[in-house]
Amino acid sequence: MARMDPVSMGLLTALAGGAGGELGRQAWTGLGELVRRPFRRGGAVVPEGSAPEGSASEGSASEGSGEAELARLARDPGDAAAARALSVVLHRRAAADAEFEERLRRWDEAARRISLTGGDVHNSISGGTFSAPVIQGRDFTGTTFGTSPADN
Repeated sequence: MARMDPVSMGLLTALAGGAGGELGRQAWTGLGELVRRPFRRGGAVVPEGSAPEGSASEGSASEGSGEAELARLARDPGDAAAARALSVVLHRRAAADAEFEERLRRWDEAARRISLTGGDVHNSISGGTFSAPVIQGRDFTGTTFGTSPADN
């Protein structure tokens, strides 16, 4: 299986900032639960006091887990450096732990499907002359133009 791409910094900052409503909050919570899972290397739980291979961390496993980076981004969702650091540590951890990689891949696929916009619509029309109906809005259903059958 090909290694996964790093998690999008934009996705991380959007979810940390509360985008996506309840689904976004659940995704952010799910990411927190994922990074708090124990490290596994070759099917074995990595002992306390070690970090995943390829991580610069020499302290506890939680230092290389992404917990610190997740907390930093939660404190300041607009911090691009915190989002980058979280994305990097998640990518490194996924490279060192196949189970984590699979779980992170599933999380990322689900999180990317969440609409991160609040649904605000900003329409404008300027200039020109309009001689037909103009409808501005979002998510129209059952809209028709022309005369209704009763008008015939």
